[in-house]
Amino acid sequence: MYVGIDLGGTNIAAALVETDGTITKRVGVPTDGKNGAKGVISGLASVCELLLSDTAIKPRSIGIGVPGTVNDTKGEVVFTPNLPLRDVNIVDELKKNYDCPVRLGNDANCAALGETVAGGAKGARDVVLITLGTGLGGGVIVGGRLHTGLCGAAGELGHMVIEMGGRQCGCGRRGCWETYASATGLINTAYEYELSHKDSLLWAGVDEMSQKRIDGAIIFKAYREGDTAAMLTVQRYVEHLAAGVVNIINILEPESICVGGGISNAWDCIYAPLQEAVDKEKFTRFSPQSPQTKLVKAMLGNDAGIIGAAALGW
Repeated sequence: MYVGIDLGGTNIAAALVETDGTITKRVGVPTDGKNGAKGVISGLASVCELLLSDTAIKPRSIGIGVPGTVNDTKGEVVFTPNLPLRDVNIVDELKKNYDCPVRLGNDANCAALGETVAGGAKGARDVVLITLGTGLGGGVIVGGRLHTGLCGAAGELGHMVIEMGGRQCGCGRRGCWETYASATGLINTAYEYELSHKDSLLWAGVDEMSQKRIDGAIIFKAYREGDTAAMLTVQRYVEHLAAGVVNIINILEPESICVGGGISNAWDCIYAPLQEAVDKEKFTRFSPQSPQTKLVKAMLGNDAGIIGAAALGW
């Protein structure tokens, strides 16, 4: 039995996981960031205690997915933007109580590993996961193993530039893929089209008094109803999404590109036009008889990170 932990800015979720990806028990506690690194580490210890206190089973390993850059060898969180952890060892405290390896991984990398061992890309050896949420995260699996790079920060797919001088990104650059292909990018594109289509259903998502804003669900609902501004928005969004996907295929040519995050819930809206756009642009279109990268939907939802964290010790 393995322990998988997903360390988030709001909550710490943990589970006991079998090697087939089955979760047999899960617990969670709020993340205590107010008390600095000590509070976060205390929360990690608490979820382990909740998972293991009433069982005679000893974990074979404990894996922790962290929203930031980690040094697995040292057991340190190098940097994470939303937690009070920088160059902090979060492993030693757990090792005091549990006689097993404790592994660290970036949360998006863990999600990629989870989808590879038990989800939408199960059975593939070379996989790239794209998570389309507020931002755009990713993880790369090569030969069944995580590719973390020289400093453990590989897989920041959202920060490849697809439009020079384009939208400002939180990383400081302009035109990053994240600024166009994330849910935030989708919404910003919708506002651009909404302004010139005053009869659009997208306006139903705007209420200056209540500060209600357009969100992804509103956009895809309007798209399914044939709203012009929504259809133009999704068309443009898919073009931006395809630009990054084609780059990934041309550079890595993985067996599967697995798409997760909130926008993947609109797979019925984006899959067909995305596949068509990718097929027109990818370099492997010149060798149609060769195996082609598959676009697949992520299947594990929030469990991907937990299962992938557990799988760090497999």
